[in-house]
Amino acid sequence: MLSTNWRGYRWAAYVGQFLLAIAVVFELSQGNFQGALTLAGFLAASVIFVALARQLPNLFDFLFMIAALLNAGGWVWDLFYKPGPYDEIVHAFTTFSITLALSFLVYGAMLTTFRQHRWLYVLAIASFGLSIGALWEIFEWVVGVINDLDDTIVDLIMDSIGALTASVLSLWALQERTKPESTAEDQRESAYHQ
Repeated sequence: MLSTNWRGYRWAAYVGQFLLAIAVVFELSQGNFQGALTLAGFLAASVIFVALARQLPNLFDFLFMIAALLNAGGWVWDLFYKPGPYDEIVHAFTTFSITLALSFLVYGAMLTTFRQHRWLYVLAIASFGLSIGALWEIFEWVVGVINDLDDTIVDLIMDSIGALTASVLSLWALQERTKPESTAEDQRESAYHQ
């Protein structure tokens, strides 16, 4: 079974950053400055996450890049406003990936304490993700991306699903990161990052 720190995830994240940079340039060339700015924000966040290699599992960087590329697809091909569940899937997956990465950074100092309180950890991460989703919906209302209450409610439901899923995956990463004995692969990964 692959570790959350498998190097392949890191390389896939680099490829994703390259593709995301192309999407930013494409959006700028099309005159879609809102899309370009949003994707540039994802690109900047991904660079920061990848730079924090010691604090985040490589899998989290990779999942964030998938979310960023899904958002890029929505902007480049205008998939957010077409019929179908694309917007909802992207909302759930984006909240999922952001919750994973940010919660590990925010709660990183308490990981060993949380190892003894798994339900508290799951609750804290899920709550953190729900608040991220709520703040995003407020942002969308403020900038006028949406103005439909039904869309906001559906987005919040999808954000909740993403946050809950993130809390479960984060628990797996917590257990792997804080286990008393480290495997030979973890020791190699640790030496690689130093």
